[in-house]
Amino acid sequence: MGFRVRREGLLRIVAGAGVALAWAVSGFAGTTGRISGRVTDPKHQPLEAVSVAIPALKVGAFTDAQGHFDIANVPAGTYELKVNLMGYQATTVQNVLVTADQTATLDVTIGEAPIAVKEVVITAKRPVVDVNQTSNIATVSRQEIEKLPVQQLNDLVALQAGVVSQGSELHVRGGRSDEVQYQVDGVSVNNLYDNHSMLQLDRSVLEEVQVITGTFDAEYGQAMSGVVNAVLKRGGDRFQWNGEAMLGAWLAPWSSDRIEAPLAKPTDIKNFQFTASGPMPVAHTTYLANLRYGDQQDWVRGERRFTPAKDNTIDGTKYLNPDGDFARFSLAYNHDWTGLVKLSTRPGSRYELGYQAVGELLDTRPDTWVWRFDPDGLTRQHTFSVSQGADFTLTPTAKSFYNLALRLNTFRYKDMVYDDFNDLRYDAAGGPQSSANYENNAIYAGVDLNRFIQNTDAIEAKTSYVNESHSSNRYKLGGEFQWPAIQFGHPGWLTYASGPGGQTLVRHQDDPPNFPGPLTYHPIQGAAYAQDDIEWQQIRLRAGLRYDLFDARTTLPSDLSNPANSIPGAPQSVQVPTTAKQTFSPRIGVSYPITPGLSLYFAYGHFYQMPQLGNIFDNSDYSVLNDLQSTIVYNVMGNPDVKPQRTVQYQFGYKQAINDNFGVDVNAFYKDIRDLLGVEFISTYNDAEYPRFTNVDFGSVVGFTISADHRALGPFSLAMDYTWQIAEGSSSDPRETATRAAAGLDPRPQDIPFDWDQRNTFNLTATVSNPKLYTVSGVFRLASGQPYTPSTSVGGFGQGFQTNEGRKPFSWLMDFRGETYVRMFGMPTTAFLRIFNVFDTRFFNGFVFPTSGNVDSSSNPADVGVEEDPTRFYPPRRLEFGFNLRGGS
Repeated sequence: MGFRVRREGLLRIVAGAGVALAWAVSGFAGTTGRISGRVTDPKHQPLEAVSVAIPALKVGAFTDAQGHFDIANVPAGTYELKVNLMGYQATTVQNVLVTADQTATLDVTIGEAPIAVKEVVITAKRPVVDVNQTSNIATVSRQEIEKLPVQQLNDLVALQAGVVSQGSELHVRGGRSDEVQYQVDGVSVNNLYDNHSMLQLDRSVLEEVQVITGTFDAEYGQAMSGVVNAVLKRGGDRFQWNGEAMLGAWLAPWSSDRIEAPLAKPTDIKNFQFTASGPMPVAHTTYLANLRYGDQQDWVRGERRFTPAKDNTIDGTKYLNPDGDFARFSLAYNHDWTGLVKLSTRPGSRYELGYQAVGELLDTRPDTWVWRFDPDGLTRQHTFSVSQGADFTLTPTAKSFYNLALRLNTFRYKDMVYDDFNDLRYDAAGGPQSSANYENNAIYAGVDLNRFIQNTDAIEAKTSYVNESHSSNRYKLGGEFQWPAIQFGHPGWLTYASGPGGQTLVRHQDDPPNFPGPLTYHPIQGAAYAQDDIEWQQIRLRAGLRYDLFDARTTLPSDLSNPANSIPGAPQSVQVPTTAKQTFSPRIGVSYPITPGLSLYFAYGHFYQMPQLGNIFDNSDYSVLNDLQSTIVYNVMGNPDVKPQRTVQYQFGYKQAINDNFGVDVNAFYKDIRDLLGVEFISTYNDAEYPRFTNVDFGSVVGFTISADHRALGPFSLAMDYTWQIAEGSSSDPRETATRAAAGLDPRPQDIPFDWDQRNTFNLTATVSNPKLYTVSGVFRLASGQPYTPSTSVGGFGQGFQTNEGRKPFSWLMDFRGETYVRMFGMPTTAFLRIFNVFDTRFFNGFVFPTSGNVDSSSNPADVGVEEDPTRFYPPRRLEFGFNLRGGS
């Protein structure tokens, strides 16, 4: 009780501090970059004491005797630089793009001007390849995001080299989907329950997105495959606003013989957003506020033939008596509110303070086909998430700065039909009922009795010190700490029991061990790191070391052979504390520029990550095994005492700028994956067995990527990448071994393709743009088939087939965006059209029938009902049309 009071008090202090500060993110690691360069005269001689300033930020630097300048701690974005020296032409450099944790190199030549002359304006060009990088970092700027046919953050991530999409999950360089660290402005927003992002960020709030798919610096932890850092927009010194309204529809002419509507319904998709930013009445203070509402009705249609009330039930001698209103509706839906508030102030030249809050309110219903006639019995998912906190940046010198960020991450999720456990509608409806004689087992009565919640409150602190005093040696020291409270479970169980009057609905609320209520866990994790960036005789060396600590702070039985002390005469087991886990992760990267436009690079690193805490804490009360007899059970027990998972990664490659507009990047990589979460079987003293989680799974990934970027040549620009990789291991899912054993298959470890083992992936993005008239862009994706397990043998073992020995067919997609610039109500306006799945592709590495290997038909007569299920197809063509208006002072 004392712990809960202290913790809730600290939560209130952190939240209160954020509100009291009311200042936004500025200059935190993961959000800022650096501008470095040289100023010379027309004879290429260095100029000393030249002023190089960023007026929008009120920061700058002077050149030294060699003409060099450095401006550190510059927030990611696009800026205008002013270059001035008495006796020389005043020069403005426009469109200087600064990306997080990277250096923008800028060399400027200014001409002599003994008398006042007109200012010279230069447009900066971002290099097509950065020869100083020692890893694969894809950076997508706000200007590029606005041109692409994407809506959310993950849409951008899926377009990067080395990323494979499998439904809604993304796999980076062959890793599991939970091996990616998601950050917002340099601070983690991963929910430790499942190691996925707690936020879905809309394109309207993104200033820049960085996707690191290769080895990454010691600053980044709790990730084994990649890092996604989303840098949010920030307010400026002028008032600006923009609003967007969009409507859309599904176009699926090929589905007219199915229950979903074949014709367009222009209000199926809606999206509205408004953003305002500018200065506040308080001096040196700016703000940015964004509010968005999205509504997407699914393309699969249902028909409300029944209400959930159980008097609709039938037996084999009676006909159904539909009591619904027969209304047609979208089976699934997604209602989404998102918001962002970001405030920043710079009361002095040496420090900045900030506050930000970004949140989401999500209401969804899944497209579960068997519920198409009784939709009111299907559970709904409600999610509320918000990440808020304060930041402080201190700049004691022009070449060093400190950062401190505090975050309170809140996540609330529930999945149920009725919020009230005692709602009498549960009793009236009962559980779901179906009949093979009616619409191929479609549910015609009842409700889903499942009830589940998951809540996370995490206090997060992150600090760093950056020193760039020496131009050839820049180092960063930092640490972070997370203190989460993770709650999950069933807020009441609904089961059936036999009684004198037949089956009766029984309620169990917090009735352990078989029907426990939601449980809360309080692990802690922390880290410290040192990262050095050295330039020596043209060689760039990035070396770092990271220390991680995790403590589950719970207990487990001391003797797993008698876990519940239920075996007579066996040694007694006692509860013992879990041990703290500590790891050290060395990382190194080397880049050797052979010429100014060509470099070779190599990187190596160790990467550790704790498994999903929801898996290791779930079912970790071993008292449920109190009646375990000499048999095998397959309900996997949790194990909070597992070790961190580990990946050792190597990569080697080269980058070359063929000319000022065309560059290529080729790299090969190998990943050795060990201690993945998997299942082992424990034998008891009475010859029973039960499975539990431990570090037994393994894998490996080998591959290469080729990326080419052709910058604008006139109105045209082109970017493409190709990835070849083999991703194999013992299991694709931590529970897979237990699942195979329960099905009577061989549970021994195998080296088989992972479910997402996509050997060939090709992405192409093309843009045609006239900045004053129009922009047209298209994204084309081609993918070879991911594996599946056939139901007929093609050379396997066991019961005639081997896991993932079949291959799905090749698939491809194309998305399109076109926009034109007009004036509406006297304001600059963009009218745009987006078409997703332009050619109405029916399959893109999704479901296939195990007997045929394709999505259209099965050779098994028992699959007749599945053949009628349209949700097995990829979503059809989607058309969206809208306007974006903007204005300001």
